[in-house]
Amino acid sequence: MPLVTVNVPEGTFSLAQKQKVVSGITDLLVEIEQVEDVRPYVTVLVNEIADGGWGVAGNVFTAKALADNFGVGPK
Repeated sequence: MPLVTVNVPEGTFSLAQKQKVVSGITDLLVEIEQVEDVRPYVTVLVNEIADGGWGVAGNVFTAKALADNFGVGPK
C-alpha cells in the first residue's frame, strides 16, 4: 500500500493544485507498479507546514519567499 507524503509551506498550493498533486502522484505510482488494481490503495498526504516553520540553508523560509523567489504560492 503506497503512502506518499508531500510537505509544503502553508498556502503554497490551492485546492485545485493539491488535487493535481494527488492525482498525478497516484497515476505515477500506478504506472510504476504496472498494476491498475493498486490505485485504490495509493495514499497521498499533503502536509502544510505553518508559515515560518520551514527552513532552507539555515534560514526560515516562508510562503511569501516561495512566491517571491519561485513564483509559486500566494503573491
